[in-house]
Order: sequence, then structure tokens, then C-alpha cells
Amino acid sequence: MTEHAPPAPKQPADEADVIVVGAGPAGATTAFYLAQSGLDVLLLEKSRFPREKVCGDGLTPRAVKTLVNMGISVSERDGWVRNKGLRVIGAGKRLELPWPELASYPGYGLVRTRHDLDETLARRAQQAGARLLEGVTVTGPVLDERTGRITGVVAKAADGGEDRSYRARVVVAADGNSSRLSVAMGLRKRDDRPLGVAVRTYYTTPRHDDDYLESWLDLWDGDRLLPGYGWIFGMGDGTSNVGLGLLNTSAAFGHTDYHALLRKWLEGMPAEWGFTEENRTQPIRGAALPMGFNRTPHYHQGLLLVGDAGGMVNPFNGEGIAYAMESGEILARTIVQALARSRRAETERVLAGYPHALNQAYGGYYALGRTFVKLIGKPTLMRFATKHSMGRPALMRFALKLLANLTDPRGDASDRLVNGLSRLAPNPE
Repeated sequence: MTEHAPPAPKQPADEADVIVVGAGPAGATTAFYLAQSGLDVLLLEKSRFPREKVCGDGLTPRAVKTLVNMGISVSERDGWVRNKGLRVIGAGKRLELPWPELASYPGYGLVRTRHDLDETLARRAQQAGARLLEGVTVTGPVLDERTGRITGVVAKAADGGEDRSYRARVVVAADGNSSRLSVAMGLRKRDDRPLGVAVRTYYTTPRHDDDYLESWLDLWDGDRLLPGYGWIFGMGDGTSNVGLGLLNTSAAFGHTDYHALLRKWLEGMPAEWGFTEENRTQPIRGAALPMGFNRTPHYHQGLLLVGDAGGMVNPFNGEGIAYAMESGEILARTIVQALARSRRAETERVLAGYPHALNQAYGGYYALGRTFVKLIGKPTLMRFATKHSMGRPALMRFALKLLANLTDPRGDASDRLVNGLSRLAPNPE
């Protein structure tokens, strides 16, 4: 893609080369790269910025790389909080694991609220030339009566005006986990893929300036060890983002009061940390984590799925932002090539290759992740793994690379092992 592409020919306000539904990290990144390549992009967002999203707010080096690739300043003077690595607490032990030193990824992570991050990405897409419409809710697809192919969307404005149709050669669903547009096109979630749930809130605390992301492996509900983890991420503004995530591979999934579990977990924290009700600054909110390609196919009848709409959250650690943005770049590259073809059959052939491109990028790794979440759904195995890994720093450093998907193509022995396992993992598309 060119960095300074010529502007696209001006089109009617309700027409575009590409419509992107949803201006979260996936949609905004897709729109940015498309607009940067000279395509006319219409980015439709149901909310108005700034707006909130349930998230841990912690960004690994993988996510940092995607931000830098978009030309976004990640300096502390611009409001970003850096961290050195991951602190893991479990089985009565505490271990600090710096982010690995790699050529492929920076050696630091970041923290930024979604309230700020998502608007930063959306405005970056606007700067590249995307037309962002806020307060516009997409209610359904516009279909070609003969072929059933999507040719646009129907949307309504928040101010209650009449429904309006928008048309484009290609439509992208970046509308999150529920992805109503995908459902309207017959694409539903897969029951054979993992799903998580996360709850989080914020507390005023002296721990707000911690330079490590902190993960607690021991989540107990009475005498049940649950498959998941708790986190404490210092925001640098006097507060910490505190939450927990659980997987559906446990019998406890769907039968747990997550708000009560969060409160119970925090009751065991030192009093001086301040994780008490009087210090809570926001409601406890929850969200689903669609993992390991839990909605497929990623291309169907002119509709392309990206980010959470396509279930692209990492099954190993629940990270979604990096994969939302990376998949947005992969998708934009595909669309740019497809729309440059002169014949419809050629365009279709390129678009149909998008699922394979995703599979090449993540398929083997996500297949490993799906096996991982099944295994940790067994409490006995979870307890054994935590107990016997926490005392082995070298093993935990390998685990950090595996769980955060941070390796070099030709790195050290641990890199080669992770990469080799990903290539060998059985992965039907």
C-alpha cells in the first residue's frame, strides 16, 4: 500500500468503494489502510466518540507494533503509559517476566483506556481520508435480489431520522462480538470454538503507576479453581483497571455470578491497595470474548468479517486489540488488490482468498489455543500446571512467548518451538 495515495474520485454521500460497519480497532484500522490506498471508504459507527468499551486496557508489544505501523505516536507525553512486562501471581508465588527482546516487536507494552484508544484510531482513519459517520446504526444489509450478494447497508441515525441506504462494492463487518450484520447474512457463532467472558471496573489506588501488567492465575469460586485469570493494570491516572476473564470450557461457565466473584477475589487483596467499594469509580461491566475464529466463513456473498466479528481474540490470553488491528490490515490489503482487478470474477477470486490469508496468519496458532483452553478447563490439570510452572522461570518465559504470541521468525529455541507447534497444529479451514 502506498503511504501517500492520490484522493479517490468523489462519490455521492451514500456511496463508496467500501463500507466498514463499526469504528472500533478493527474497523478503524481497516478504514485507515483502505483510505491510505486511495479508496473511498465510508466508516459507520453507532456511537459517538469518545465512547466506552469493556476491556482490560492493556496492550502487549504485538498491539504496540500495530499502532506504530499506523503512524500513531505512543509517547508518554501523548497519554500512553508504558509497561515492562507481565507479573504473574499463582500457587503462592510471584514472578516478573519482562517482554521478550525481539526484532519483530518492541520490548514494551502500553496501557490506554478504550475511551481514548478507539477515538484515536477512528480519527487516524479520518486523517487518511475515510468518511466517518457517528451515531449511525446499521440495521441490516442491502441485497442484490438476483444473487443474494450484499451491496450495501440500511442504517438509521441516532436523531431518529428516516432509514437511509448506503451502497458499496464491498462491505466489511467490524461490528463486534454480536455482529448483527453477520447474523443477518446467515453467519452465526460456532459452538465448537471457545468463548470467554470478562468483567472489569476501575478503582482509585496507589498501585496506579505499576510498570508491569499483573495477572493472577488462581481464581477460586469456593472450592472450585476456575479456568481464567484476574488482572490489575495501572492506568497512571490514580486508578487501576481491575477485572477477570473466564472461559466456557469449565462447567462453571454461565453458572457463576461474575460480579460477586470479582468482589470476593478483591476482598483478599491488601487493604492498602484500596480495592474497596468506596474507591470504585465506575460500574462493573462485562463483555464476551469471541475466540479462535468462532464465526466463519470470514468472506460470504460480498461481506468480509474482521476483528471480534470474526472471533479473532487470542484463545491463550484473551487479547483482542492486536488481532483486530492486524486482521484489519490483512483485510485492507486484500480489498485493495481485489478492487484493482478489471473483471468481477477476478475481484471475487481475490476476496475469496481472505479466509486463507487469515488462516495463514493465525490458523495454526489458534488451533493450539483451542486445545489449550480445553485442557485448562479441567481443574485438576489447571492446578497442577500452575503449581509446577510458577517455580520454573525459564518455563514461564517460554509460556509468555506462547501465550502472547511474541516470537521472531528465526529466533531462539523457544521461538522456533512456538513457531513449529503452530505450523504442525491440525487446522482445518
